Amino acid sequence: MSVTGTTPTESSLLAAAEELQGELVALRRALHREPELGLELPRTQQRVLAALDGLPLEITLGTGLSSVTAVLRGGKPGGAVLLRADMDALPVQEASGVAYASQLAGRMHACGHDLHTAGLVGAAKLLCERRAQLRGDVVFMFQPGEEGHDGAAGMIAEGVLEAAGKPLDAAYALHVAANQVPQGMVASRPGTVMTASDVLTVTVRGRGGHGSAPHSALDPVPVACEMVTAIQGWTSRTFDIFDPVVVSVGSLHAGAQHNIIPETAVFEATVRSYSAASQERLAEGLPRLVHGIAAAHGLAAEVDYRVMYPVTVNEPTETAFALDAARALLGDAHVWVAPRPHSGSEDFSLVLAQVPGAMLLVGAIPEGADPATAPMNHSPEAVFDDAVLARQAALLATLAAERLDHAAPAAS
Repeated sequence: MSVTGTTPTESSLLAAAEELQGELVALRRALHREPELGLELPRTQQRVLAALDGLPLEITLGTGLSSVTAVLRGGKPGGAVLLRADMDALPVQEASGVAYASQLAGRMHACGHDLHTAGLVGAAKLLCERRAQLRGDVVFMFQPGEEGHDGAAGMIAEGVLEAAGKPLDAAYALHVAANQVPQGMVASRPGTVMTASDVLTVTVRGRGGHGSAPHSALDPVPVACEMVTAIQGWTSRTFDIFDPVVVSVGSLHAGAQHNIIPETAVFEATVRSYSAASQERLAEGLPRLVHGIAAAHGLAAEVDYRVMYPVTVNEPTETAFALDAARALLGDAHVWVAPRPHSGSEDFSLVLAQVPGAMLLVGAIPEGADPATAPMNHSPEAVFDDAVLARQAALLATLAAERLDHAAPAAS
């Protein structure tokens, strides 16, 4: 499967997407002002429904989460392709300084999901206008709860992968980047493109006492600290450097006053891995390690190890097709084959585990910003350039239309 040159369809899609730019910017900024968290996004869902109103779509709403599944039936027989956008924000206090900053304290679209949502709405509008020429069906997956709430699993359980009533030929998603990827650049790679993600939570239980007499207590604080240090040594000596893992402790809490030995110490860590084998080994080895350290000091440890998202794996043929489509649409200079995976994680991995497809990164750095120093995704200072919206919409629409053309049976 390959796409070469710029076809009339691609040129017209890009031009039509640019005509939608103002509308998409307005939607994106409205979403940005009122970010919502987790699986329940009622305002976001209503904005998406309003934006899709009047289009020839079969729409289904989630029951366990505020999802929107929209199916476009093409005018010609053929297969089915899924396009996905995540919609949820992060519990971050915005410090971007933009005029349309979040109006809700402690909430921010710091990962660009507002752009994803607006971009997919644009793709739906473009494809609906070309419904008669479409050789198959398109499923638009508007997903809540990507940021650690298992939203993709919820939508899969509620039938998004069966929404077209036929097997999906491919699935694609775009993710904007506030740094690293230059403005307007599309980047991806075959195989592992993003890491697996798990969460380790450890509660070390000791016996409280006075800080002046630690011998009469069982102090959980130094034991927890030993665990944190031991985890770094264990991972560096257990895993192949060419199949790396990353364990970062982001939260550690104990005690309430300087002269009191607390009963417990608790820490949480994010656990990232680049292969299914490493993810499985971490899930077994980390709890064993902390239990052993606790036992060596005569304390107990409670371990909650949550396997979150698997490795995001791009199917090689679909990745080559998607990058070729991006080259034909945007030009060779705007496409980059990434030399290594990204260290972030994605629950779109759950879709790609069942449907061949690809995830692509799109540079959304403001004009003039340095990709090496710009605030990254999840930063309270992250800024994403609206200029990518039309290109997102056109690329998503191109991926669906071109892939359906490849899947359609030859005319007899």
